[in-house]
Amino acid sequence: MSSQLPLRFGVNMFVTGSRHEWRAKCRRAEELGFDVVGVADHLGMPAPFPAMVLAAEATERIRLTTFVLNTPFYNPALLARDVASTDQFIDGRMELGLGAGYVKAEFDTAEIPFPSGGMRVDQLERTVTTLRRLFNDPEYQPRPAQPSGPPLLIAGWGDRLLRVAAAHADIIAFPGGWANAAGDSLQLAGTAQMEERITYVRGLLGDRADSVELNLLVQQVIPPSEGASVPDRFAPLPPDAAHSPEDVPSVLVGTPADMTQQIKERRERYGFTYFTVMEYNMENFAPVIAALGERSA
Repeated sequence: MSSQLPLRFGVNMFVTGSRHEWRAKCRRAEELGFDVVGVADHLGMPAPFPAMVLAAEATERIRLTTFVLNTPFYNPALLARDVASTDQFIDGRMELGLGAGYVKAEFDTAEIPFPSGGMRVDQLERTVTTLRRLFNDPEYQPRPAQPSGPPLLIAGWGDRLLRVAAAHADIIAFPGGWANAAGDSLQLAGTAQMEERITYVRGLLGDRADSVELNLLVQQVIPPSEGASVPDRFAPLPPDAAHSPEDVPSVLVGTPADMTQQIKERRERYGFTYFTVMEYNMENFAPVIAALGERSA
């Protein structure tokens, strides 16, 4: 199932800090060899679009993405203006990541009704079709720098959302599992569950299967120094994987050589070519990028 698409690596940022700190962090990601810097979209965190513009000013080649927008928060026409303006201001280095939203508490804080999962996916699809229609209109202003707008990433796990992603996305992102009812933690998928999701998506993609990138959000990067006490962050390990975390597709474990092999195995087994790590794993994952770059040189 391995893909012929090139490997790409992203880091998803949560804490920008001061202007100086954010610029330095983005430059560091570029120095380490990352291809994409993502900006999360949660209340209590910096707004994605200005953060992307500032990141572009501090870097030269790295692409910038929303990873991912809480789409039901946005009016599609107003979102199109912000996306096109941002793509223009960062010289076409933008990727647009969209999700259906899952944290009810954020909707409550924003005083926005929290629709059912199906309704949120419907909102996502309406947003996608609106963006495509506007960006394909030669009269639309402001014009995005990239023809037809930035590449579109859609992230999710459920059948309905993946059907939308298979129909519209350039990149389909898998969070590594599914959120609980409250949206405050993630149940990580094992190999069988991940294989089922990938098979489902590939069946939907049909002739597009070889051209659509598959992204995996790596939930944990565990170097040897942490092996004895696996970090319990947003996504704890499944009970049956406590003694074999390397068997969880969204977890990387061991030395850089070990993780390099695990990346290759996930590419071969599932077709993932685009891997995103969390900000707190940026430095831990950098040697893996270096190792893979040396082997492909």
